[in-house]
Amino acid sequence: MLRGTVRLILSVVMIAAAALVGTVTTAGTAHADECYTWNRTLSQGMSGSDVAELQVRVSGYPGYGSVLAIDGSYGPATAAAVKRFQAAYGLSADGVAGPQTFSKIYALQDADCTPAHFSYAELNQCNSTWSGGAVSAATAKRNALISMWKLEAMRHALGDAPIRVTSGFRSYSCNSAVGGSSNSRHLYGDGVDLGAGSHTLCRMAQQARYHGFNGILGPGYPGHNDHTHVDHRSSRYWSAPSCGI
Repeated sequence: MLRGTVRLILSVVMIAAAALVGTVTTAGTAHADECYTWNRTLSQGMSGSDVAELQVRVSGYPGYGSVLAIDGSYGPATAAAVKRFQAAYGLSADGVAGPQTFSKIYALQDADCTPAHFSYAELNQCNSTWSGGAVSAATAKRNALISMWKLEAMRHALGDAPIRVTSGFRSYSCNSAVGGSSNSRHLYGDGVDLGAGSHTLCRMAQQARYHGFNGILGPGYPGHNDHTHVDHRSSRYWSAPSCGI
């Protein structure tokens, strides 16, 4: 009778332990699964949609004056960006994206794939559909996501103090209502205006040069003395004369 009782108790303990392990395991992977999960270590020479997803997350680490192509091909530029991302967060900077790198990305991203400190709502104060601009709604939203990851990198480089977004995506009607340029990058979803707050407008314009923004307009450029503008235009155009740019 005693042996049977002991066996029963042990069985209950083992079942409870197994359930607990299952719960812990699920909790450890659920956050990643809500957005995107990488299932292999990535390094130079590899390609695929998982590489492209990684490139989005490290797009803010291309180096001064550079832009990381999000093309699904893990070349030297991607390896260098991964190294900078790893170094920025105190990881072993080897340019290989493995479990530690992915764990840091999982910790930084929310369930909708936006980085922890920025949101789609911040990047679109115009409408809820991302429609009516110069590109499809899906493209505009994707462009905004890339902008957010670049801003997340910039925010971290500036000591993790908040960055205030004052304008993002605009439809043609929203852009017209605020007097925006007819070819504004806001129409593409990649233009973002930043207001002074934790950092001066000049400090943000200067820092943006390191985080993959081809377009930087700030104090001293006509119409930009009250904000700093960043975007992904195809060729570099930086102008913030009051900031030495």
